[in-house]
Amino acid sequence: MLCAALAFSLGSASAQISTSSGSTVVAPSESSSNTIQLADDSGSPVSGMEDSAALPAAPAANGAGGGQYDNRSRGGGGGNGIMSHMTYEVGGGFNAPSSDSSPYITWGGNFTVGAGYRWNQNLTLNLEYQFIDSKLPGQIIAEAGATGGHDHIWSLTLDPVYEFNPKSAIGFYATGGYGFYRKVTSFTDPQQSQYCDYFYGCGIITQNVVVGHFSSNQGGWSIGGGLEHRFAGWNGDGKMRIFAEARYLDVLSPAVNGITPNGLGVTTVGADTKIVPVTVGLRF
Repeated sequence: MLCAALAFSLGSASAQISTSSGSTVVAPSESSSNTIQLADDSGSPVSGMEDSAALPAAPAANGAGGGQYDNRSRGGGGGNGIMSHMTYEVGGGFNAPSSDSSPYITWGGNFTVGAGYRWNQNLTLNLEYQFIDSKLPGQIIAEAGATGGHDHIWSLTLDPVYEFNPKSAIGFYATGGYGFYRKVTSFTDPQQSQYCDYFYGCGIITQNVVVGHFSSNQGGWSIGGGLEHRFAGWNGDGKMRIFAEARYLDVLSPAVNGITPNGLGVTTVGADTKIVPVTVGLRF
């Protein structure tokens, strides 16, 4: 009897110890349940602590992310579109005759406007329109029997520009080109005409009127170089530049021998019109 009671007591104690050990094993699960409950209360997606620890770290900022706030220009920026390679220019200046053409043309002014495509940092191809206005020498005017005269030259040319140091604030470049030129030589005389003004009424004024002219269409070429200064811009990456350049221009005009423009006196002009245009302007 005593032995049976002792055996029953030992079996009960063993069962209690086993049950207690099972509760200890469950404790982490209870802790996980508490974690899930806290996550639910905070409004975050349901997840255990182990899952949160396994999430990857946030990606570090790189060049692509920085581009959202990076205003600096890059070659072909914004997806390398055509417009990102386009350049524009406008300028004006004066022109002087070469020694060969000085008997037939004198000093004057010029105006230039153009647009181009920038192939790379060094090379740009421009399409340029230029207008040149130069006076005629007194000898030519006297031969025609007029009192004044001028040469007007219009041109449309392709002009490559090669920059030697494109990343510098001050750079040097070489340029030239070939294209179509139209030259019109006109002779003028002063004539009186009536002029009316809204404030002062009508009156007689004297103005120069074209009384004779001749013209020609031909090709022409130029070669030269220049200096440009790049503006810094907001981030040191400005695209606007001020430039100054000089070219040697040869308009391949034919010789004029013994013509009488519009009944004026006999006029003779040598072949080719060679001048040196000096231009100052902006590129952007």
